[in-house]
Amino acid sequence: MSRYVAYVGSYTYIGKSKGITIFDVDTKKNTLIKREEAAVSNSAFVTLSPNRRFLYSIADDGVVTFAIDENGGLTRLALTNIRGMRGRFLDIDPTGQFMAVAGYHDGKTTILRINEDGTVGEITDGIFDQGMGSIAERDSQPHVSCVRFTPDGNYLCSVEMGLDHIKVFRVDRPSGRLTVAHILHCNVQSAPNQIVFSQDGQFMYVICQMANVIHVYHYEDKGTHPVFTRLQSIPTVGKRSLNSSVTAALRLDITPDDRHLLYTSAGDNCLGMFERDPQSGMLTHRFSLPVSGRYPKDFILFPDEKHVCSINYEENSITFFSIDYEKGLIIMHAAPLSIDQPNSGVMLKLD
Repeated sequence: MSRYVAYVGSYTYIGKSKGITIFDVDTKKNTLIKREEAAVSNSAFVTLSPNRRFLYSIADDGVVTFAIDENGGLTRLALTNIRGMRGRFLDIDPTGQFMAVAGYHDGKTTILRINEDGTVGEITDGIFDQGMGSIAERDSQPHVSCVRFTPDGNYLCSVEMGLDHIKVFRVDRPSGRLTVAHILHCNVQSAPNQIVFSQDGQFMYVICQMANVIHVYHYEDKGTHPVFTRLQSIPTVGKRSLNSSVTAALRLDITPDDRHLLYTSAGDNCLGMFERDPQSGMLTHRFSLPVSGRYPKDFILFPDEKHVCSINYEENSITFFSIDYEKGLIIMHAAPLSIDQPNSGVMLKLD
């Protein structure tokens, strides 16, 4: 049987976490078994290199590069300063040449070159957003919450939660410089939070934290400019929860079969699922159910695609569920796992 390992990044300023927890994946029970930890100051987000040989983590003072050995262990290689406040999200372009960092605290989009040895190298560009948001007590200043390269690698989408828009930069190669190519304006006070593209690269999905909706866009590169056409806006929660100021849509991703979209929301503390039509890109809501934990910041789908775990930040836990796609249900199938202040996670196939 194939072996898998999972990495979960945690804050370290409270609790006992060292930063990144390494788990062995039990593919029979679809649970995680703690192995060891790797030290990173406040690992807010973790991601893998396209070739799966390196793990990158946000840290207080930049981005840390780890080499992954044949057993999934981590060897720290380098720390790269991003010349800004601690980031929130990382993405790597399809060629593995550039990394982008979302600066939530300072409203900065940073792009860096990735060296041949896998380490993160020089900053090629950094752009601070400017302006005032629509909600004084929360979004009165720029907050870049997510960065995502388009699947063709031609553009970088920078999600501006504070200013309710998505700025689309053209990526110049080989310089790594950014120029604004387009701006997608979202509804006022919607707070776009994260985006993901379909595997065929034709559709983009935007989850909005305060509006609790997902916007569906068709994407096309016209050569001289990108075109994003909004096709659908669909709520993530029911009408009762939608009117609650404490509900916040958080994280989304598309299953490997490209037919389902999973998401989490805080306040109601749920994991939800949409069925996705691969041809039209449109979504149909199936369920939104409790994860038995507070503030589900992220989730990890298991290799069989029939099980998922929820990473619950405020509960200091990871909870495990089986997915019934036909009935539209998730059912807890294992005891929760304790972990201090978890933020995000990824799973890696070793062989």
